[in-house]
Amino acid sequence: MCVEVGSAPGIVGVRDSKLGEGSPVLVVSRRRWADFAFALRAGTFDRSA
Repeated sequence: MCVEVGSAPGIVGVRDSKLGEGSPVLVVSRRRWADFAFALRAGTFDRSA
């Protein structure tokens, strides 16, 4: 999977670029995207070995 992220006023879209133009797009608010990015940086989704 290759993740592509784009934005427009007030929203962020995420899709699998390997699927091309037909890929479904997940659309979230900029606020929710910021929350997600913060959680990634904080290690919230890290798995234990």
